[in-house]
Amino acid sequence: MSTRHDHRGSGEAIKEEETEAMRDRRPIALFMAFGTKGDVFPVAALAAAFSCDQKQYEVSFITHSAHQGLSADFAAKNVTFIPISSPPVLAAHQHEQISDSKPSSFDSYCEHNNFSLRKRMIEEEHRRECLAAAERIFGCDINEGDFIAINFFALEGWHLAELFQVHCIVTAPYVVPYSAPSSFEYQFKKDLPLLYQYFQEAPVGTVGWKDVLHWMWPLFMETWGSWRNNILKLSSIPFMDPVTDLPLWHIRTESPLLLYGFSQKIVECPGYWPANVYSCGFWFLPMEWQFSCEKCRLAFSNNSSIPPALVELCQRHMSLQNFLNGSSNPPIFVGLSSIGSMGFLTNPKAFLAVLQRVIEATEYRFILFTSGYKPLDASIRYLADNAMPNTSHMLEETDSTFLFNNRLFCFSGSIPYRWLFPRCAVAIHHAGSGSTAAALHAGIPQVLCPYLLDQFYWAERLCWIGVAPDPLSRQHLCPDSFDDININAACDALRAAIDRATSSKIRLQASHIAKKISSEDGIEEALNILREKVVSR
Repeated sequence: MSTRHDHRGSGEAIKEEETEAMRDRRPIALFMAFGTKGDVFPVAALAAAFSCDQKQYEVSFITHSAHQGLSADFAAKNVTFIPISSPPVLAAHQHEQISDSKPSSFDSYCEHNNFSLRKRMIEEEHRRECLAAAERIFGCDINEGDFIAINFFALEGWHLAELFQVHCIVTAPYVVPYSAPSSFEYQFKKDLPLLYQYFQEAPVGTVGWKDVLHWMWPLFMETWGSWRNNILKLSSIPFMDPVTDLPLWHIRTESPLLLYGFSQKIVECPGYWPANVYSCGFWFLPMEWQFSCEKCRLAFSNNSSIPPALVELCQRHMSLQNFLNGSSNPPIFVGLSSIGSMGFLTNPKAFLAVLQRVIEATEYRFILFTSGYKPLDASIRYLADNAMPNTSHMLEETDSTFLFNNRLFCFSGSIPYRWLFPRCAVAIHHAGSGSTAAALHAGIPQVLCPYLLDQFYWAERLCWIGVAPDPLSRQHLCPDSFDDININAACDALRAAIDRATSSKIRLQASHIAKKISSEDGIEEALNILREKVVSR
């Protein structure tokens, strides 16, 4: 934001002594990111790198308490971790409960209303905690270097930036995961004709209609109006005067900087995007952040001078490394990250049955990352406990299990995909931005099964650039019902997708793309832009 006011709403000029204190205080960089690990962790990597690069800044990171695991890594980088109690996601069945469909019975009607009320309460508490955290961080002082960086699920940060009169930028690991309703522009022009004119007539470099259509349109939804007006004491609609309800004709805010954490060689920036949008390259986490095993983490930290591909796992996890190296045919990776915890993996036994039938019908070996999803881990233990000794083997460590003639290695922990994927033939995943980026850098084909938001975009984009076949439907990887018809149909679809992915055409294209993006450093490019556009102001 380019114009400053006292956020307490007094309308008085900032006192001279407060100005002196402002000059003495270190500038503040507040990063806010909400959502799953894929939504949050790339931004966390950028925040940590910024803290190391700009030591004059006090850097804080607000996210869900579920991502508490970041706190130790942040502490080592002088980033303050600030937890918010809201959950990262709503489960799939919860989304269905709040859909527009009418409840089918009185009981379901009550359940629908109870969940809607519970959702509103979570939202109110979430916003209250965000405001309280921002008040503690910024206080009453202002420093020209202050800014708030948000991802697309942290739009609270935009309104808080307006309240505290600090600059707001967007840091997103993927393209906007939602688009404006088809009627949005028509309705906006009808309801707010003067504000529409304000954006259409925006001078170059200031917020205009391109910004609104590209990502800012949710800021004008009614869900923000009462919070802005009643709690923040701002106008209920951004860019409007709270007294006259007219656009702020005399104030023009510069177009917000939007940094995308993906490669322009993968996603081209079209001409209709705002001019202040930059594709930096993919944002990868430091390797040492991605181990569930402390000994493996230390092995990589203590051998930082060695290429990561040459570093071995700890003795406890040598079984995983041996499985990866145990055949001339590399295994196929399968992982769905947070899809299970979001409620989409409703029948883990059916999912495992699909993998079993593919294994029985082919020569493929698989490595399955369960992401610690308890129902899936329980199904794996059940199969291991009930299988014959020559078809299943439970390893001594609790995070690893062999199934199906030792051709499926199940792992509930975590290791860096950038270490793992070069050792795999294909990556089968949900088209999350992190998995997508790691597989692209590894130069291996991908089989994609998207479930929501940006995953559909990535699945279509990877098919378009020739590194993946057509995406699978959900039922062709994780069928809901455990019956022969559905299991066989899923098995056939998955086998066909793997066969297409391993064709020479797709393998060569995956290798070609990896070479094109191999020299990119997304984090460093983002830092360069921040130095030029934010720090040097």
